[in-house]
Amino acid sequence: LSSLAQAGELPPDVKAALANSTYVYIASTRKDGSLSKPAEIWFMYHNGAVYVGTPPTSWRAKRIKKGRTTAKIAVGKADGPSFTATGAIVNEPDVLSVLYETYAKKYPEGWPQFEQKFRNGFKDGSRVLIKYTPKGS
Repeated sequence: LSSLAQAGELPPDVKAALANSTYVYIASTRKDGSLSKPAEIWFMYHNGAVYVGTPPTSWRAKRIKKGRTTAKIAVGKADGPSFTATGAIVNEPDVLSVLYETYAKKYPEGWPQFEQKFRNGFKDGSRVLIKYTPKGS
């Protein structure tokens, strides 16, 4: 691991990668304690946390619901700068509006196609908002 967050403070290389990268790669904790294969996903870095929108049926969401909240977040590429985080399914309507604006700017090719799916999904529960907060090792 190139650089793991200590006490929730991200190293400069990770912060820079979060500011400039298109994707994060999230490896969530399996039942046996091992980490899953990293999954590429759209994200927003906001107020010191990484936010993703995902179906509640995704492994990352199911594992959080089961109490396995630790995840490894790699930034930019699967073996990019990484940190350990605690995931939580959150209801933060104010963050959703920032997420929509961020995704519209960050993913100009894909957003028009997926915007309604995200908006409807958060309304009808077919999508949940996960907040990953960096934690010290």
